[in-house]
Amino acid sequence: MHHSILLTHIKGIWLPPVQEIRPLKGSELALTNLLPDGFIFIKNGRIESIGRMEDLEDDLPESTLQSVANQDCTGRYVLPAFADAHSHLVFAAWRENEMEMRLSGKTYLEIAEAGGGILNSALRLENAPEEQLLESAMARLEALIKTGTGALEIKSGYGLSTESELKMLRVIRRIKEEAPIPIRATFLGAHAIPKKYSDRKDYIQLVAEEMIPAVAAENLADYCDVFCDTGFFTPEETEYILSAGLRHGLIPKVHANELARSGGVQAGIKMGARSLDHLECVEQEELDLLAASGTIPVLLPGTAFFLGIHPPPARRMIENNLPVALSSDYNPGTCPSGNMEFVLSMACAMLKMQPAEAMNAATINSAFAMDAEQEAGRIATGRMANLLITKPIPSPAFIPYHFGESSIERVMIRGKWM
Repeated sequence: MHHSILLTHIKGIWLPPVQEIRPLKGSELALTNLLPDGFIFIKNGRIESIGRMEDLEDDLPESTLQSVANQDCTGRYVLPAFADAHSHLVFAAWRENEMEMRLSGKTYLEIAEAGGGILNSALRLENAPEEQLLESAMARLEALIKTGTGALEIKSGYGLSTESELKMLRVIRRIKEEAPIPIRATFLGAHAIPKKYSDRKDYIQLVAEEMIPAVAAENLADYCDVFCDTGFFTPEETEYILSAGLRHGLIPKVHANELARSGGVQAGIKMGARSLDHLECVEQEELDLLAASGTIPVLLPGTAFFLGIHPPPARRMIENNLPVALSSDYNPGTCPSGNMEFVLSMACAMLKMQPAEAMNAATINSAFAMDAEQEAGRIATGRMANLLITKPIPSPAFIPYHFGESSIERVMIRGKWM
């Protein structure tokens, strides 16, 4: 049976503020296009029509109105599901003990030296069977969807050996096949250098000359990412690895400038990166380069919040006309939350973004950061009905304002309630 549903008396429908499908830059991020007292008609998982309640009977035939399941949304807003363009969803174990280490004064690099950090996750993952990794990741994904995530990018990078990286990416491919939302896969073999390599060049060569061809041979990833930062990979190493990725059809992304001004922005833009993520440490030179590029800066306020580091300068980025995006960085070490609603709250409280800027950054722009702009991030006719229905709230700004308790009442994915 064909499934159709009619959402009626919607207090406000969050429509894209510009018609063209493109990222919103600078002052455009604050634009809103809220359709009051609206309806959305959904058929076979897609949005068939959107309009004002007063036009409902003109827009839809009587027979449809009588036969369709009607959901009254009085007092509620309907928003597009979030696009999360940066996550490390697949991992073998949590790392809550590292929070305790950090709180007793140890730095990120000291924790790594003590056997924690990325290398700890790699060790645990190496010993975890593929089925177990899939099962735990799917359970996390289900929880994320219920909190409003409607598209997700997932990175490897807890493998750090050819075998384990491929295992992770195969798990991500299975998630892609089973998930009801668009999933993107990123190869992040250059996440850290395993201890057993006395010469780092050997590992970097392994990533570029063995891992990347193997990943491409099985068509396991959409992107190639590098952690270009102090204590991790240099700009030169980053360019070398991303070049190898490009030769095998992998679009570049970079974890850049989280811990210092590392040259990651320069390397990423030179390589034509789709997105540069983190960017806590940037000055005018980086902002100018970003403004002149087509690269999306993806800000991850959860990491700054959890690590207690200074957040990325979102206001300066917006003043420099950048297409700022927001994502979670969900991972077991430095941001153990993938809740995008909380990301909006942190963006407003810590990054001083306006609620509308945060909402657009977490939908339209973050969808672009993962090349999902045709599938995710906006409400429009013909699109998949991946929607958030709020509780009865006074305005959309209430969502980031009322942190710690969800303002989302129901999540719809492909026209089905989750």
